[in-house]
Amino acid sequence: MAEALRSNLLKEIPHAFSARAPLDLQEILPDSVLVRVKQVHSPEAVFATEAMAAPLEADALVTDRPGLLLGIVTADCAPVLLVDEQAGIVGAAHVGWRGAVSGVLENTVAAMARLGSDPADIRAAIGPTIAQASYEVDEVFRAKFTEADDRFFVSGRKGHWQFDLPGFAAHRLALAGVKQVDDLKEDTYGQPDRFHSFRRASHQGENTTGRQLSVIGLPH
Repeated sequence: MAEALRSNLLKEIPHAFSARAPLDLQEILPDSVLVRVKQVHSPEAVFATEAMAAPLEADALVTDRPGLLLGIVTADCAPVLLVDEQAGIVGAAHVGWRGAVSGVLENTVAAMARLGSDPADIRAAIGPTIAQASYEVDEVFRAKFTEADDRFFVSGRKGHWQFDLPGFAAHRLALAGVKQVDDLKEDTYGQPDRFHSFRRASHQGENTTGRQLSVIGLPH
């Protein structure tokens, strides 16, 4: 049986983060339709009302329509699933460092708010992503962040740092008004038997096309 990771914070809302093996989507939400976007490391969040014949370029989706499973794929970037159970609204975001810096999480929360959500009622879970100990970056990367972001970097070998992507994602969620955040603390890079990792595959000269799928939806 395929491994499906879930967040206690999202409780009974249909959702799952995959490992290497594909998820059984009908087990997560029977009679559901998977909706995805063409991910481009952007800050764009779109509203999902039905399956898209030609997926839009965006990196987050939100919906208040039951029966849709919002899906995003990752292989080191952070998959973030969000729910406002009181308002009946869910969201899913693909959060790499580019999207995080440019506001994809703030835009996802804002899109949920336009449907009637209160950010204070939103709960979010950060799924399998590259951990700080596995994410070495250089001076060029570090220069893309401000001094206010210093706490998300620790010094590594000369001219390099270790970047805390899930911590930075949680920080950006807090800036958007989301205070309830669950980080599953699953390192994609460090667990080759469980997760695909673009960076690990690149370092080892392996195929880099493997991805995890993360989904969330509202029951019928």
